[in-house]
This record gives sequence, structure tokens and C-alpha cells, in this order.
Amino acid sequence: MEQARLVVLSDPHAAARVIERLKAAHDAIRTEYLSGRPYPWVVAYSGGKDSTLLLQLTWEVLASLPEEKRHRRIYVVGNDTLVESPLVIGHLKKTLREIGAVAAENALPITTQLTKPHIDQTFWVNVIGRGYIPPTRNFRWCTDRMKIHPTNQLLERLVRSEGGAVLLVGTRRSESDNRRRAMQKRGVTATEMNAHSSLDRCWMFAPLADFDDEDVWLVLMQRSPPWANSHRDLITLYKNAGGGECPLVLTKEDAPSCGTTSPRFGCWTCTVVKKDRSLRGLITSGHEDAGVLSRLFEFREWLVELREDNNNRQRVRRDGNVRLRRDGSRVMGPFTLEVRRRILRRLDRLERETGQQFLSVAERELIDDIWRRDQVSRECRVAFWAAVDGNADASATP
Repeated sequence: MEQARLVVLSDPHAAARVIERLKAAHDAIRTEYLSGRPYPWVVAYSGGKDSTLLLQLTWEVLASLPEEKRHRRIYVVGNDTLVESPLVIGHLKKTLREIGAVAAENALPITTQLTKPHIDQTFWVNVIGRGYIPPTRNFRWCTDRMKIHPTNQLLERLVRSEGGAVLLVGTRRSESDNRRRAMQKRGVTATEMNAHSSLDRCWMFAPLADFDDEDVWLVLMQRSPPWANSHRDLITLYKNAGGGECPLVLTKEDAPSCGTTSPRFGCWTCTVVKKDRSLRGLITSGHEDAGVLSRLFEFREWLVELREDNNNRQRVRRDGNVRLRRDGSRVMGPFTLEVRRRILRRLDRLERETGQQFLSVAERELIDDIWRRDQVSRECRVAFWAAVDGNADASATP
């Protein structure tokens, strides 16, 4: 490790701590990579500070090894929910391109991939098509469908073809009390692997477990990434947004990190948080795209208003059944077809105003198909209850 590349802090104890943790992380990564396990590595890469540092340390270890010992392929995997903040997804795609190109130039066994939700499970197909209400803390349907499943499918393919896989994550105990408790419960350390909670023959490895926020930022500010000249774009993004990334969520245990009260980069449509502070931060910072971001923010606020008004929702669930709570109150169903059409019209207007495409042709076709089936189902229910009521009236006739 190049200790001289770290600027000496005014607090020598902090500098010594960072140097010690860096060396420990390098050693842990090197030891595991050179172990007898032949399985490929998957680096969970969101483009945020923690996953960036994780990838950088992994790259540094790999580059330090002689070519004949670089025997395990490393997949750098990002996730695009298709409703990511434009600036964040732009940064992620840009860095993935840089990572892939420089890795190829240096003959490193590094491959980049970007996972996406299945066309049937995108945000707009579920909200506009099926009428799902925008996610809440108690109904966070987006995490499984848009984050966990797409990446787990890639992991499952690797496990089948390679016999196993090791997933590297940038999780740290100091991120939050919830994170610390979850890691403690699973026995996660910076030097040992843990079994994946849902995938057989897949292990998780968290070399940054002992790092603090200050440690991460110090290293990123003082050590250039091997695939670019500096971390300036990343640091500027954080500075303008005043936030943190929405991590690449790979298990249900990680889900609480998405939509917490801390400002995080994530989906611009996210309605789990009460206020999207990172998006507002980018707007108030005077970013050149503030006009577009303001329109996205307004659309997101409008979705929340729609969700909170029960008049916008059907009184039956999608399966046609009625569900009651313990107190006897009705659990409302999805958005009505009329409201879904309103959302589509406003999204179309947003596309025209911003010059960006938010809904693909394939999604539009699938939404039309879902609407047709829902219309038929609704007409059948109306006809059925009309017949029931008519029979009841006839039987009551003297």
C-alpha cells in the first residue's frame, strides 16, 4: 500500500487509523482472492462512495498480483431501476464504461454489467399498468422487483455455471444503527465470508466493515481511481446533493438502507422517503439541470398526493376481492383506470417538457395490454353483481 499517497491529517491518530484499516482491507482482499476457492467475484457497484472504494481496493490488489495469479474473474455489477436520478445513472454508466475499457487495456479479468428489472416489473408498468400505489414503508414492492431480483438472477446464473460465487459489498457498521445491528446479527466481519441469505453456494464478503465515513472520504480524496484521473465527479455529486447513494440492494436485510431518513441517491420517483433531500439539494445547488430536476421533483410530489387520496383507488383488490383490517376498515385497492390514464398523460407531458424518455415503447404496449384485461375484468364484475342483485330482487317478488 502506498502510504505516502495519503495526506497527513492534522489529527495524526486519524491518519494512522485510516492507514491501518486500508492495509487490513488490502490484506483481507488479497488473502481471499488467493484462497483455493475458484469461484468468481461479484462487486456490488452503485457508483456511490462505499462501492467505489470497495472496487478501487479490489482493483489495486488485483493489479499488484502477477498475471498468472489473476485466476478469478471479477464482475462489477450495477443496477438500473430505469427510474434512477438522471445525474446518478449518468455517473454510474459513465464509470462502468471507463472501468471496462481500462480493465481491458490492462488485461485485467474484470467485466462490467448493468442489471435492469424485467419489463413486466418496471416502476411504470406496475404503477400505470397495474395501478400499484407508489411505494410506502409498509408496501415497498419496488425493492424486490426492481433491485433484488435482477441482480440475484445474475448471481444465480453464475452459481449454476461456475459452481459458486462470492459477492463483495461495501456495507459498513458505521452507516447506521440498523446496519450495525444487522451485520452483528449475521456475524459479518471485514475478514470472513458469510453465506448469502437466500442463494445457495453464494457467499458475501464485506472488507470495508470497519471503515467510518471519514475514512472512506479521506481515501477517495487522496487516491485516484485506477480507471480515471480522480474522484472529482463523484465528490461534486455528493457535495451538490448533500446525500448518499441508494445502495445496490441484494437481500431483504439490506432493504432498509433504501428510503431511510438520511438523504440518498436513488430513484427520482421514490415515495418511500417523505422528502427527497438529495434531489432538492441538486436543485438548490444551482445545477445546470436544475430545471429538469425540478420537474421530476414536482411529478414525484404529485404521485404522493394521488396515493394519499382514497378516492383515486378502487374499492376492491386486483383479484376482485375485498380485504378488511382488524378494525373493520377497508383496505383500498389499486389506482382506478381513470387515474392511471391521468398519470400516463402527465408523464407524456413531462417527457415533452424535459426532452427525455421515461417510458419505453415496450412498456407502453404492456400497459395497454394490462388495461384491456383490467377493463374486461371490471365489466365482468359489474355484470356479475348486477345479475346477483337481479336474482335477489326476483326471488323477493311475491
